[in-house]
Amino acid sequence: MSPFELDPRLANDTRPVMSLALCDVLLMNDARFPWLVLVPRQAGLVEICDLPPEAQAALWQEVNLAAQALRSLSPFDKLNLGALGNIVRQLHVHVVGRREGDAAWPGPVWGSGRAEPYGEDALASVIEKLRAALAR
Repeated sequence: MSPFELDPRLANDTRPVMSLALCDVLLMNDARFPWLVLVPRQAGLVEICDLPPEAQAALWQEVNLAAQALRSLSPFDKLNLGALGNIVRQLHVHVVGRREGDAAWPGPVWGSGRAEPYGEDALASVIEKLRAALAR
C-alpha cells in the first residue's frame, strides 16, 4: 500500500490545524463558515466503512471533538456533518457550524458562492484557538 498523502484539492482549500490520534484536522480557508475537515491518515480510504470498527469509533470521537472546538470559537444554530467524496474521493469528514442567515443558509455550504479566505492574522488566531480547544 502506498503511503498516506493528502489529496491536493484538500491541501489547496484548507490550512492544517493539528493531528489527532487518527485524523489530521484542517481548517477550510473560508471565513464565512466555522468549518473543519478531518482526514484519517491512512492511504486508500474512500468510505467510512473502509475503516475497521475501532477506527470508525475513533473517527466519530474526533468528529465530536472537532464540533466542540468549533462551538467554543463561535456559537452556531446547526452542525452539518458530511462525508460526500463525490469530487475528492479520499475519505474526509466535513464538520461545519451553521447559523441561520449565513451565506449559504438554508442550503449546503458546498459550492455556495466564492470562498472568502481568512486574512493572515485572523487565520493564525483561529488556528491557535482551535489547537487550544482540541488539546483539552
